[in-house]
Amino acid sequence: MSVEESWAALVEGLRVAGERLAAQTGDLDPRERADGYRALLRALNNQLGRFEVDRERPELLAFNGWREKLLMDNPDFRYWVADVRDDRRYRVTGSLGDAVYQSITAYAGGRVADAAATARIDSDRLTIDADGCFELILSRERPAHGDWLALPEGAQAVWVRQFHRDAAVERLGWCRIDTLDDPTVPPNIDVDRFERQLQRLGQTMSTFPQIFAAAVAVDRERPNEIRHWSEMTGGAAFTEPDIHYLRGAWELDEHEALVIEGPVMPCRYWNVLLYSRFLNSLDYRYRRVSRTSGNATLVDGRYRFVLAARDPGGHGDWLDTEGRKFGLFVMRWLQPKNVPTLPSVRRCKLSEIGRAR
Repeated sequence: MSVEESWAALVEGLRVAGERLAAQTGDLDPRERADGYRALLRALNNQLGRFEVDRERPELLAFNGWREKLLMDNPDFRYWVADVRDDRRYRVTGSLGDAVYQSITAYAGGRVADAAATARIDSDRLTIDADGCFELILSRERPAHGDWLALPEGAQAVWVRQFHRDAAVERLGWCRIDTLDDPTVPPNIDVDRFERQLQRLGQTMSTFPQIFAAAVAVDRERPNEIRHWSEMTGGAAFTEPDIHYLRGAWELDEHEALVIEGPVMPCRYWNVLLYSRFLNSLDYRYRRVSRTSGNATLVDGRYRFVLAARDPGGHGDWLDTEGRKFGLFVMRWLQPKNVPTLPSVRRCKLSEIGRAR
């Protein structure tokens, strides 16, 4: 296939994506339909940001910002991603800022479906100085000195995650990656590889509407419930291996709310976050759409979240649904001592929120 044909394949993939999304969102209101196309555009922006990969001189790039939301982004964490070679040596340096926890994970498998965590280290095992700075060597062989993360055979990507109680107001950290080996000078362009990348991007974009629909199928059949999200365990789909996930959905009328109540499980960190049906977090830049272990209100060791279009007036921690009739919520529990207890979930009128629990 020529480069012209590969470009046409990319354009065709975008056309197919638009048609599929139109078919899936035809019964939604105009705002939700437009939000679907925005999610598709954000997915394209995300993929373009990692289209050109240099494993000889990798960069830790910020991932899943508000313009590049993709597949359950989490604004309470900050992410950086680098594509690497498993036979190279790298140094990762950075600072935690006010993050309460950091993990650095190597993954094998280049696609979400086959991704698997193969090695990791966290801030408990890193040497961190008084200013919150760290340095880590990534390589096959252990270095003579310093902190080390083994790069096992098949490792293709490294993710850095920093966990925040309130990233909007806290001092943020940073990180970078440098190669320790003399890089091989690549050709100015590998035509065959470029053509394959164009074709692959077109194929990937065409599948996103199907991913959106399949991901919420169970939630649409069973709204206003919560379940253990067992598919996201052990680092599957580029997730954090030490997190236990709970997941559910709301389906509410304009004057209704979903009340979620339960005990806090002893753990390192936890949060709850709202998402659209297109797997984008809601507007965290201007609305309260998440709570963490650092800013949730607890009563006798229990949380109470009220998912609604407007503030219920002090009868629990409000999470703003933006007036969406349907959406998703996810709870993340980092290093829980036991399996988190499923909370109670109650659909009710907003006027009933103040009644006894």
